[in-house]
Amino acid sequence: MFHWESQSATREDSRDGRRYVHHAEQGSTVHLFIRATDAGAPPYLYAGPMTYRGHEGERPMRILWDLAHPLPADVFHYAKVNTG
Repeated sequence: MFHWESQSATREDSRDGRRYVHHAEQGSTVHLFIRATDAGAPPYLYAGPMTYRGHEGERPMRILWDLAHPLPADVFHYAKVNTG
């Protein structure tokens, strides 16, 4: 799973909120790119497709995504350290 927060004004009934929640039934795929800030690291790492699992709140929406593939161990550690 991957936890992500939308932009601060996004509500479930907004155009973007509906797009996140209903992406699969609308025929679109969401892909995760992770930005590493370490010097010398590639600007983004492609982590693969993900599917909406659920969310809490609005403004911002706190969305849980199911990842199609597990994150590599070093990327998982980096993400966990930087988010707490």
